[in-house]
Amino acid sequence: MEIKIKEAAETYLQTKVTSDDIVLLALNDGSNQFSNMGGTCTIGASFQFVIVDKMYDKFDVSIENNMGLKMFTSKDELAFLTDGLNVNYKNGFLVLSDNSGIIDGAMTVNQYQPRTEAELKEQMETIGQKNC
Repeated sequence: MEIKIKEAAETYLQTKVTSDDIVLLALNDGSNQFSNMGGTCTIGASFQFVIVDKMYDKFDVSIENNMGLKMFTSKDELAFLTDGLNVNYKNGFLVLSDNSGIIDGAMTVNQYQPRTEAELKEQMETIGQKNC
């Protein structure tokens, strides 16, 4: 798997990520421990870059990139990604696209902080009222 990080996105990401970080390209649809959203309307359409301090077994698919970042994704995410994967920065947002078009026009970059079960429950109850 390969992703091209366009110049504007690279400039933005340099303020968020270091070459020592591990970066995950993860769905943000409630399907993994890094998600903070959920609901049927976000399945396969909401992605995020997650900065982690260790490898996670599920995220074992290496992503080649022109920034030289240690970047990975999982087989679950691959179902929604095709050839020509790239990320750009437009109008204050990271835009993930591939040869089929825009996948996510408002990607986020998040530093992963594990949450307790109580924190997850509270967050999902709060967000659940705002998602489909």
